[in-house]
Amino acid sequence: MKATSVTAASNGMDKLIALLKRRGFVYPSSEIYGGLSGFYDFGPLGVALKRNIENLWWRMFVENREDMYGVDASLITAAPVLKASGHLDGFADPLVECEKCKRRFRADHVEGDKCPDCKGNLGTARAFNMMLKTSLGAVEDESSTAYLRPETAQGIFVNFKNIIDTFHPRLPFGVAQIGKAFRNEIAPRDFLFRVREFTQMEVEYFVRPNDWQEHFELWRKAMLEWIEKIGISINSVHEAEIGDGDRAHYSQRTIDFEFDYPFGRKELYGLAYRTDYDLTAHTKGSGTELNYFDEDSKERFVPHVIEPSFGVERTMLAVLLSAHKEDEMNGEKREYLALPSAIAPVKAAVFPLLKNKPELVKKAREIYTELKKTEPRIVFDDNGNIGKRYRRQDEIGTPYCVTVDFETLENNTATLRNRDTGEQKRVSPTDLFKEISQ
Repeated sequence: MKATSVTAASNGMDKLIALLKRRGFVYPSSEIYGGLSGFYDFGPLGVALKRNIENLWWRMFVENREDMYGVDASLITAAPVLKASGHLDGFADPLVECEKCKRRFRADHVEGDKCPDCKGNLGTARAFNMMLKTSLGAVEDESSTAYLRPETAQGIFVNFKNIIDTFHPRLPFGVAQIGKAFRNEIAPRDFLFRVREFTQMEVEYFVRPNDWQEHFELWRKAMLEWIEKIGISINSVHEAEIGDGDRAHYSQRTIDFEFDYPFGRKELYGLAYRTDYDLTAHTKGSGTELNYFDEDSKERFVPHVIEPSFGVERTMLAVLLSAHKEDEMNGEKREYLALPSAIAPVKAAVFPLLKNKPELVKKAREIYTELKKTEPRIVFDDNGNIGKRYRRQDEIGTPYCVTVDFETLENNTATLRNRDTGEQKRVSPTDLFKEISQ
């Protein structure tokens, strides 16, 4: 039995997207009103997968380290912050408009000077600022203008002094954040890849200016380790050195980790050397000194920054594309998600072989209740025949199924089935937790 990637064989994601909606992972936002372009809602299993990814990231990059501090900054950002950071003046994409149908496109996403839809002439490209503006208070004027943050980074930089004053960290140290960001994309597309509301997992790692190359390399390796840990196919990931002229205005070196999506090789993660750009800019903009005093050398200086940036939705998409497979089992075609156990929405499902046999249901409930005391990601399922239950759990990526049958009542062992291989073995209830935790 050889599993193959569904989406690798086709130039699209229709089959995966259909599965994700059918099984309650991802829904189009405001769907009953026709949808809202660039926005998606996560259903029960999508929320579970998303939070498992975020929790694993936080554990790996914050809780398991001694040099990291967490923050959760506001989604609304004051205009002066974004003026100082350069976003008000420079956070723009090139936009072109069709003179015939009036549709708008990113200039770098269309070829030639004709509209992809109606073949009308495209106008001259102009800069389009992608930030979403809002107004605070009862009166709308320049002083009430604020923005939904376009990135999580600025919330870290403006809290740099607070972290220094409160915790007195020693360099190098990092500040991590997981949270929403918003960009008014001209043409959102490719499902979860290019959206207007998304979640970032981001670190601003503060270092001595002369040490940036060493820490840049350490973070590059850490990001590759994360990619393998999360179940993204490492053979589909490529490092791209971003050249002069293509980097963000704050960066002196950037590596993009690109993934082979069905719609092309595109950015998955970014690793940037932001120098002291942001702290210096906010010092000038606010009049508050954002520097660091080294107790050993008695020097005062502005630290430099290494920024590893991870998008949660792009992570989910790459994970799901890597996990989405089909094979043939017991003479039937099967579609399933080979999700790593650490992030699967459900870790194990417990079944009674027959739901109309009270003794089987009672025993299955006992095992389910006991497992759930130590592993929350356990579900009880008695809907349909055993074959349908297996297929349903395979489709949502559940690594193990536990079936209570009549033999369980005789010798106190249940059948443990492996999602990927279909192999089954008898396991005592006391050993089940050890088995499904592997």
